[in-house]
Amino acid sequence: MAEYDYDLFTIGAGSGGVRASRVAAGHGARVALAEDYRVGGTCVIRGCVPKKLFTYAAHFSQDFEDAAGYGWRIAGAEFSWPALMDAKDREIARLEGIYRNLLAQSKVETIDGRATIVGPHTVEVAGRRVTARHILVATGGAPSRPEIPGAELCITSNEAFELRELPRRVLVIGGGYIAVEFAGILRGLGARVTLAYRGEQVLRGFDDDVRAHLSIELVKHGIDLRLNAAPVSVERRVDGSLRATLRTAAGLETQDVDAVMLATGRAPATRGLGLEALGVALDADGGVVVDAYGTTNVPGIHAVGDVTNRIALTPVAIREGAALATTLFGGRPVPVDHRDVAHAVFSDPPVGAVGLTEGAARALSDAVIVHKASFRPLKATLSGRDQKTLMKLVVDAGTHRVLGAHMVGPDAPEIIQGIAIAVKAGLTKAQFDETVAIHPTAAEEFVTMR
Repeated sequence: MAEYDYDLFTIGAGSGGVRASRVAAGHGARVALAEDYRVGGTCVIRGCVPKKLFTYAAHFSQDFEDAAGYGWRIAGAEFSWPALMDAKDREIARLEGIYRNLLAQSKVETIDGRATIVGPHTVEVAGRRVTARHILVATGGAPSRPEIPGAELCITSNEAFELRELPRRVLVIGGGYIAVEFAGILRGLGARVTLAYRGEQVLRGFDDDVRAHLSIELVKHGIDLRLNAAPVSVERRVDGSLRATLRTAAGLETQDVDAVMLATGRAPATRGLGLEALGVALDADGGVVVDAYGTTNVPGIHAVGDVTNRIALTPVAIREGAALATTLFGGRPVPVDHRDVAHAVFSDPPVGAVGLTEGAARALSDAVIVHKASFRPLKATLSGRDQKTLMKLVVDAGTHRVLGAHMVGPDAPEIIQGIAIAVKAGLTKAQFDETVAIHPTAAEEFVTMR
């Protein structure tokens, strides 16, 4: 008789949990996975995938405008929010079905229900207790709300994907990637949007030139950008609208809107799992502290993905999940390299980046060379759109290795994905220069910058 019911019990059916479970099962482990919402996690259900679909939808308004410069006449174009929501719901349901089928084909038992850890090797789920040699926490993260009066009247990115009507006037609170992405989406779909952020500039942690350039482009896109503006309160008015009060450098000001979206960050979803009672170490934000292999300070308990509060990106969670499963059941320890992870912001225009920012590079050494270019995209020459693309390379002056690459402009995420290979491989600026450009493209600027 087996010592445990399962070799691995995974809590959370997001990207990291699903990948870890499938890889473990592929190594012959007996695996069960519990999920209390929908299979697919934040990315598939109410994150990356629906957000990218919304981004596509929002951009058509600019495409129709730009088409006139190329001889097209498009009359009577109308947008239907219900039609977009229905299409999104069908696609998310299809993807969830694929995830469930993949788990079943991998011989992973899926349990619908909330799981809690009640002992070092014991989990309680769906009214029963089961044991497992290894327990994996992959519960991801959740939107956080500032502690202000009326916060309960606001929506977060979760609820934004379930709205039955498109608000005409929206106040987005926050300055991170979720805030700037939804500000662009809602503006592109026709809403009047104010973006209020308590800091000096949007996208904290990104390269300073990227931050400054994007803020200018957001304003060009018609977004009312308010920096150094912090939320004070939100109240419901008699007509059903909302009145938000902001604290600015000039004092208190109010905004009357139809919706207030809180995009003030995300927190690891660790509350109520039973981790504290077992002595599992958590960081100041509630993230599970793990080593390079995804193992906590308590033997047999592991964690991957956003719940570890490291790099909250789907591909990172997938890589961590596969590495953990291989470490536990594949016969070889596999650490995850978190250096030079490429990332993107699907704002309007989008941002792509990999490696060190100029500030981070200069904090390590004064011997840094910066190559930078700003230009009008070729498409804008006939469309007449007032838009500029920014590209930037951060280079080590001694070794000439490219330490970082940054871009703001159309197709930035697609372009940076290729550049990320070069940065990860440690290529030099001379090797970039030796690469023959593809002309005419925006991407060619990365191999022609002088």
